[in-house]
Amino acid sequence: MTEDIVAGVLRQWQQVHPGLDTGPMAVIGRLNRCSALLQQAADAPLRRAGLTRPEFDILGTLRRMDRELTPGRVARETFASGAAVTKRVRQLEERGLIARRPDDRDRRVAHLSLTDEGRETIDRLLPEQLRYEASLLDGIGDQRQEELSEGLSELLVVLEGRLGSLMD
Repeated sequence: MTEDIVAGVLRQWQQVHPGLDTGPMAVIGRLNRCSALLQQAADAPLRRAGLTRPEFDILGTLRRMDRELTPGRVARETFASGAAVTKRVRQLEERGLIARRPDDRDRRVAHLSLTDEGRETIDRLLPEQLRYEASLLDGIGDQRQEELSEGLSELLVVLEGRLGSLMD
């Protein structure tokens, strides 16, 4: 198997600090590197459709939850700041993909929903995006993908428990 870039970094650290436990760096370094590479590669179909990943996430959230949501709820669901969601919602609204309806009782609150065009866009893009993402994972068998998914899920639960309270 070909050596990845992180293996070289770990070897260099072992030469400089022979007794250093670089195990955490092996995991987190690889996760960070994979994340960066996937961020660059995985958004190609979205870019062709004129969407960014965060915009796609907003459309997907509204579609999968299949009801009106407040911008605050969208922010929580997409792990984005309120300001970022406000900006993206404005852009999606200008493009006719999202509709904003003021609350009947509190005019400061907005309710977001997909327009027909927004629903058609996400329903068309999602299968294409999933096929593209599957092609990125082609070199890894189905069983190994499942094992990776389970391991990452375990890590995510641990991190959300530890870091979630720090970010509140």
